[in-house]
Amino acid sequence: MPARSLVDAAQWAATDEEARAVIAAGFQQRLVWGDDLHRVLERLPRARRRRLILATATDAAGGAHSLAELGFLDLVRRAGLPEPSLQVVRRDATGRRRYLDVWFERWRVHVEIDGGQHLDPRTAWADMQRQNDVWATGDRVLRFPAWAVRNDPTRVVTQLRAALRSAGWPD
Repeated sequence: MPARSLVDAAQWAATDEEARAVIAAGFQQRLVWGDDLHRVLERLPRARRRRLILATATDAAGGAHSLAELGFLDLVRRAGLPEPSLQVVRRDATGRRRYLDVWFERWRVHVEIDGGQHLDPRTAWADMQRQNDVWATGDRVLRFPAWAVRNDPTRVVTQLRAALRSAGWPD
C-alpha cells in the first residue's frame, strides 16, 4: 500500500519537483524499497508522470534520498563524471553506522549534501567530527549545501571534477 500511495501522491503533485520529493521521501523514510514503485507502475501503464516516477524511484532506490541528492546525481551525469555509489554504510570512530551521501570509491572521494538542518551548531560540529574521521583515513570529503546544488551547479561540478582529478581520475 505505501508504494501505491506514493505513486498516487506523485501523480497528484502540483509540480514535477514536488513529485520527485514525494518519491525520494518515501525511500528515505524506508516506506518502500527496491523496485516497489516499479511493480505498482507495471499495473498502471497510463499513470501521470510515469517516466519521471520510474526514473526517480530508480535513483532513490540507489540511494538518492532527497531532492538535493537527486539534483546532484543529475549534475554528475550531465557533466560526464563517473557514476558514484549512494548512501554507502561505514562505521565511524565510535563504531556507529553512518551513511555517506555520495562515494566515488575508486578515487576515495566522498560528497556530503547538506540541507538546512546542518546549520545548527551541534549538527555542524557532529558533521565536522565525522568528516575529520574520514579525512584521517586519507579520503577526500567535499561538502555542498543543497542550495549550491540547485543554484550554483557549475561551481559544484568544477570543485568535484578538481577533487576527482586530484585523486587520479583521468577525465
